[in-house]
Amino acid sequence: MGSRAFLTKLLLDIRASYWFLPSSLVCLAAVLAQLTLALDAQPELLPFTLPAALRDTQVTGARSVMAIVSQSVFGVAGVMFSMTIVAVSFASGNFGPRLIGNFMRDRGNQWSLGILVATFVYALSVTRAIQSPTDAAPGLQGDLFVPHLSIATALTLTVLSIFTVIYFVHHIPETINVSNITARLGRRLIAGLKAHIDAQQDGEGDHGPDYPETPPDARVTLDEAGYVQTLNTTTLGHLAETHGLILEVARPIGTFVTEDTVVLHVWGENADPEVCASLRSGFALGPGRTEDQNLLFVVDQLVEMIARAMSPGVNDPFTAINCLNWLHAAALVAANHGTGLRAATGGRVRLHPLRFEDILQHGFANARPYTRSDPLCDAHMTRMFSEMKAQIRSEGHRETLRRFVARMEAPAQP
Repeated sequence: MGSRAFLTKLLLDIRASYWFLPSSLVCLAAVLAQLTLALDAQPELLPFTLPAALRDTQVTGARSVMAIVSQSVFGVAGVMFSMTIVAVSFASGNFGPRLIGNFMRDRGNQWSLGILVATFVYALSVTRAIQSPTDAAPGLQGDLFVPHLSIATALTLTVLSIFTVIYFVHHIPETINVSNITARLGRRLIAGLKAHIDAQQDGEGDHGPDYPETPPDARVTLDEAGYVQTLNTTTLGHLAETHGLILEVARPIGTFVTEDTVVLHVWGENADPEVCASLRSGFALGPGRTEDQNLLFVVDQLVEMIARAMSPGVNDPFTAINCLNWLHAAALVAANHGTGLRAATGGRVRLHPLRFEDILQHGFANARPYTRSDPLCDAHMTRMFSEMKAQIRSEGHRETLRRFVARMEAPAQP
């Protein structure tokens, strides 16, 4: 796996991980504790004077308050983590295991856990700094130190933690609401399609050389198995330009490859083994498919929800109709936003283009076996196709839809 694409994949994984944001807040809490303790040790540096009500706390009271804060906040954080695991288990069991990543990436859950754990770390750091004269070693005279500013900051963080718990108790049921799950998937799909189409329009001017019709001069494999999660087209384009190569990506994002699967076709006199080894740096593999650079995976998640909703044990046509509505909205964006999805042209790196027909095939065609037997879903899908024919502005995309609907309505071959 290439280093450049691997670094890109690592940054995306860290950003989407459940631990990164809480860990960052814990580090910030530790730094904040040292800063406020330093200001308590040198109160003349403060641009203001604390109110008398915040400066009359004694050692025993300060320790008791900090102990209560740290114990209670950490206990509530444990309960919040348990609620998150229950929500993830419920969602994966009812809506599909591939939706777990959506809950782990949820910023509301990450901020909630991070704020409570950071408050615990801050209170613990402040508790350690509280001293009385009797705390010194035998025979030595200790100094009295009650960090009033730090205690006031800890109480402020505690109040923030209380409101965080209130938000979290409201947020968890919202995250497992099936309408909210489908809406989040649909909005991400629509936003991704718009960004993809805009990027296509920005790169229209680069036509590059014509692709040869001869067999490739080299074929690149990755020497390991896994799903293609990241494709660094910038790296591939730079290497192709530097060495005068023409590249064709043989396996798109989300494809499973083996050690011997050809992922890249290379044309050019400089396609030696060393250059081919450098080209591997444009690919990064992983254990499963992700949404990064792979909009069809979001489509597949909506189809998976349709399949589970229409299973005999559930039989929930309204959830399936909700998913179909978001697929309908995404298909219209794919056809009408800008110039719509179309085949990529030019450049030294030829990719598998995301086409309007791919959205129709992965969305409606893959969902058809599960919705055909239900009168509500079947009638709704027929009505959607009729509306799409009138809503699509491009004649080319309308013709694609007409051919697709004709194939869908054709009787199955015996």
